[in-house]
Amino acid sequence: MSEPAASGRVVCIVGPTASGKSALSELGSSVVSVDAMQVYRGMDVGTAKTPPAERHVPLLMVDVANVDEDYSVQRFQNDARSCVDELLRRDHIPVL
Repeated sequence: MSEPAASGRVVCIVGPTASGKSALSELGSSVVSVDAMQVYRGMDVGTAKTPPAERHVPLLMVDVANVDEDYSVQRFQNDARSCVDELLRRDHIPVL
């Protein structure tokens, strides 16, 4: 496995639900969602997920588990880290 890009930079955009964070995420890379509820399929309204037709960049870590699935913090951390590492390997700056 290759090492992540030397810079290893990550951009983090934080704020409350529906505050416009997604509109700031167009930095030429993918967005790695770190919202604990957006990982679940079907939890669209209460989590203010950006609808697929309105996404300008790939949105990772969204709709990756069923609501009845055991999806732990450890699994979330591992999966999100894999997304970040893959973006860094491709010389993209991950946006979280």
